[in-house]
Amino acid sequence: MIQIRKHNVEIKCHIHIAGSKSLNNRLLLLKQVLQSDTVLMNNSESDDTLYLKQALDQILPFGSANINVHHAGTTMRFLTAYLSAIPGEWTITGSDRMLERPIAELVNALKQLGADISYQNKEGFPPLKIKGKSLTQSKCSINTSISSQYISALLLISPLLKNGLELELIGEQVSKPYIQMTLALLRDFGVEVMSQENKICIQTKQTTNDVPSQYFVESDWSSASYWYSICALSSNAEIELSTFFANSLQADSVMKDIMLEFGVQTNAHQNKVSLKSIPTHIKKFEYNFLSCPDLAQTMAAMCVALGIEGHLSGLSTLKLKETDRLLALKIELEKFGAQVIADEESLHIYPKSPASWADLSFNINTYNDHRMALSFAPLALLCKSITFDSSEVINKSYAHFWEDLKSAGFSVNLTP
Repeated sequence: MIQIRKHNVEIKCHIHIAGSKSLNNRLLLLKQVLQSDTVLMNNSESDDTLYLKQALDQILPFGSANINVHHAGTTMRFLTAYLSAIPGEWTITGSDRMLERPIAELVNALKQLGADISYQNKEGFPPLKIKGKSLTQSKCSINTSISSQYISALLLISPLLKNGLELELIGEQVSKPYIQMTLALLRDFGVEVMSQENKICIQTKQTTNDVPSQYFVESDWSSASYWYSICALSSNAEIELSTFFANSLQADSVMKDIMLEFGVQTNAHQNKVSLKSIPTHIKKFEYNFLSCPDLAQTMAAMCVALGIEGHLSGLSTLKLKETDRLLALKIELEKFGAQVIADEESLHIYPKSPASWADLSFNINTYNDHRMALSFAPLALLCKSITFDSSEVINKSYAHFWEDLKSAGFSVNLTP
């Protein structure tokens, strides 16, 4: 367990945030697919990236390996596609929660391309047995309402497909900016891409001269979101974050626009963003998170912390994450006196005033979900303390968060 306490409500700090795991993991797989020597800088320090690196080291053409991705969903999806196109015999598995997360849509799409994949236990779920081979079919379709990572997985292996890829997208697209991120990275590495509303076509021809020698991984906007919360809950905060770009590919960069309404002003300069507390009079918050679901937990906690009624929609994918995030949020937010109504794709939050929290301590369950700890930690500014049932859970995305909190003036202590 780990306990967080405030020292003061005035926060002044500079925080360097490691590279985005969403960008980093796509770049790692793309380098492997293209056999590129591109040097990646400002790499992610997340467990998800570590597990992907370890797995890629195990994969040699015409070889075999038993790969455990643990709780890394991106790694599971990306490697399922990649291993299908690499000659050899592969088994891929993960944590208990990973074995409960569906993968049938991706497997079905890969089978349309000629992949040889079988389920080792429950139909539609890992673990998987994959007989990798050259994939000669080029056309497939996929339901886009479940996970954008399925689409990105297919796009990233497209240079390995002998006859290219013609991908038909069916249904409402969730997390659409993540698909656009993948397409942008493919173009950055010289891959010819043609994208329409419901169809993406990729040619196998790729110009090696277009491959960058170096690629700087922009820092993670999801991680930055927790500092926006800290700024909003501080009476006079000045927080500088690096390294972020004006033309960010990350969906969660919308945080700077959302948080202006919550009293956080963002100024960008020299690849840094400076956050400053400003007056706000927001009374109700409504937002559709279909394109940026990873911000939902942060904003749900913010509504409760600021005593703001919130209606958060576009959350259908949250039930299939590290935990059922909709249920987890309802349980933990209600500890702070809020009434939370959850359905299959939304949360409606009716908070009570946080004025009574000053002398209270709260125990928060993380459900083995990094974002439960990260999104609730800023609330320590308004209460006596917050204790989480796991200190290591943050390693999945933001391994140095506790140390960064200390540098900002928080008291962070392991407890028995």
